[in-house]
Amino acid sequence: MKGIRQLAEHLDISIGTVSRALNGKPDVNEETRRRVLEAAEQLGYVANQAGRSLRKGATGIIGFMMQTGHDITGQGDTFFMRVFDGMQTVLARHKLDLVALLCSSEEDPDDYLKRIVARGFADGIILSATRFQDPRFELLHKTKIPFITLGRSQTDVGQPWYDLDFEGMAEEAIERLVAKGHRRIAISRPHGDINLGHVFENHSRVVLARHGLELDPAHVYRSGPNEPGGYHVAQQVMKSRDRPSAIILLNEATVVGFYRGLQEAGLKPGKDIAVIGQYSPQAQFLNPVLTCFRPDLRSLGIALAESLLATMPDFAHHYPEATRRRLWPMTLIEGESD
Repeated sequence: MKGIRQLAEHLDISIGTVSRALNGKPDVNEETRRRVLEAAEQLGYVANQAGRSLRKGATGIIGFMMQTGHDITGQGDTFFMRVFDGMQTVLARHKLDLVALLCSSEEDPDDYLKRIVARGFADGIILSATRFQDPRFELLHKTKIPFITLGRSQTDVGQPWYDLDFEGMAEEAIERLVAKGHRRIAISRPHGDINLGHVFENHSRVVLARHGLELDPAHVYRSGPNEPGGYHVAQQVMKSRDRPSAIILLNEATVVGFYRGLQEAGLKPGKDIAVIGQYSPQAQFLNPVLTCFRPDLRSLGIALAESLLATMPDFAHHYPEATRRRLWPMTLIEGESD
């Protein structure tokens, strides 16, 4: 059985009374509410969510837009799973659901988001994989859909954002390597126009310049965000005429592949080349132990959700102190690889 009409007929009560009882309205006496709830459970009543959303002007859904594709999500990466766990912890307080909006790597992300917006699918949106210039920000701003970004951009419409502190990572990693005597320091960064790559490379240059050093363009290695990407970086390092003595790997999934590439070439991290990366669950099994940066991703998810809800009228009063913009810290875990 499903449908409020059938439930009302079964109880011989008006549809309006049944609806108010199911929604916890105070003008329904307790005996009637008890009868309605018991009958709904026994008879398998299922609410018409489309109709309910239309009446309330809300879907109860928060959408998290992310890119997919074998190179991005096909290697067992757990970054987003940990963020999602934190977000859903907050959303569950308000009976909201988190839905991943999966944009194929073969589709234009701007067109994909336009389609989502046109369908009125979500009450609020989180954007990830932010680009140096990102038209999605302006689209959501114009349509007045509440949103927050996991990442920054040169496009800025005043929206809240959280981002990993890539400047802090560059600062601490390079200072550490320079103190150990390294002068030829390389970095890896993603392909394409992802903003975090610009942020990390630019600040790496700033930190090196303070020591009278330069970031050789040949020592900026672009890679896919996965193990094969790290393996490719290792191969490129081996081919370098002026091989770097140290490298900072920006993506957590590339570290395993980079280690493999070094080992096949007969080189050892921490001995033949210093390596600093980002933490991943797989990294704890590497030998030598990786020196890495680790963010608290579950807490990041909680902060993202609370900051987004603070921009939504129905929930803002719950989060008056939510931080709108923040660089999320990463803790350096010392290993043996540098």
